[in-house]
Amino acid sequence: MFKQKRIGILGTGKIAGVMANTIKKMKNVKCYGVASRSEERAQKFANEYGIKVAYTSYEELVLDDKIDLVYIATPHSEHYANMKLCIENGKHVLCEKAFTANAAQAEEILMLAKEKNVFVTEAMWVRYMPMLTTIKGVINSGIIGEPTMLTANLSYAISDKKRLIEPALAGGTLLDLGVYVLNFAAMMFGKEVERMDSSCILTDSGVDASESITLTYKDGKMAVLNSTMYGYSDRRGVIYGPKGYIVIENINNFESITVYDAECKAGKTIKAPKQITGYEYEVYSSLEAIEKGEKECWEMPHNEIIRIMKQMDELRAQWGVVYPFEQEKEKLEVLTGEVENTVWENTDIQA
Repeated sequence: MFKQKRIGILGTGKIAGVMANTIKKMKNVKCYGVASRSEERAQKFANEYGIKVAYTSYEELVLDDKIDLVYIATPHSEHYANMKLCIENGKHVLCEKAFTANAAQAEEILMLAKEKNVFVTEAMWVRYMPMLTTIKGVINSGIIGEPTMLTANLSYAISDKKRLIEPALAGGTLLDLGVYVLNFAAMMFGKEVERMDSSCILTDSGVDASESITLTYKDGKMAVLNSTMYGYSDRRGVIYGPKGYIVIENINNFESITVYDAECKAGKTIKAPKQITGYEYEVYSSLEAIEKGEKECWEMPHNEIIRIMKQMDELRAQWGVVYPFEQEKEKLEVLTGEVENTVWENTDIQA
C-alpha cells in the first residue's frame, strides 16, 4: 500500500461530491483541496465535505505542491484544457469520462503527459472494479460456450440537464452514456472491431439524444448497444452463447451476474463485493501506479482510451454531430493552410 496521498478535486458538481464522500472513507487518501471557477462554490464545497483548502482558481490548485493527484470532474468540453493545465504544471491526473471531446484532443494530452513524464488516466470506473475479473472468469469458464453476441443498454431521463443538450459543452448521449456501452463491449469482446453501424436521433440543439450501435467483430461476434437521454433502461448487459446466456445487472456499476442455461433457467447469482461507492477502485489504482512510477493504469491503458475516443468520433461523423469548438478549429486549420499555400506559391514564383 502506498503512503498517505493528497487529492485535489477540480470541479464542484454532483460527481465531484460523490468522489469527495468516497475519499473520506478510504485509507491513506485525503481530499486536500477543491477548485472551482467560482471561489464561492469552492468554499461551499469545501465546507460541505470537510476539505481543508478551497482554491480561488484552477491555477492555484495545480501550483500547490501538496497535491499528489488531481481528479477532474468538469464538463466534457473542459477536460482537454483542464488536463493540459495540470500536466504542464507536473500534476498527475485522473480525469472523468469521456476523457476528452475527441480523439485529437486525447492524443495531444497523452503526448504532453509523456513529454512531461506525468501520470494520466481516464476514470472509467467499471474498468477498475474487481467484479470485472469475476465476470470475465465466468465467461471464460465456458459455461455458456463460446460467446457469439452481446447486448448492453444504459439510459436515463436526463434531457433536462444543460450539459447534455448544449453542443458547446460537448453534450449528447454518446460521451455521457454511450461511452459506457462501448467500454462494456470492449471489456467483454475485445478491440478487433471490423465494422460499426449505427442509427441516431438528434436533439433540437443538434447533439445525439438516442442511439443504437452495432459492432461486428473480426471473429464473427456482434455487440448491439443502446443509449438514450429520453428514458430509463434496465442497464443490463447480456452475453449470449450456444449453451445459455449471462445477465449482468447494471453495466454502469456492476451489481451481480447470473448464468441462465439453454432452457432459460437461472443458475447461481454472484453479487458484487461491498464497496464505498465504486469510485475508490480507480483512485487506488491511480495512486498505486504513481507509487510505482508508472504513467498509465493497466486497467485503462492509453491506447484503449484513444481507440474508444476514435470510435466515438466515427459515430458522431455518421450522425453529423460536430461541436462548435471543433468547427472553429477546422476553420482555423483551413485558413492556416491557405496562408501556407499562398506563401509557398509566392516563393515559387519568386524563384
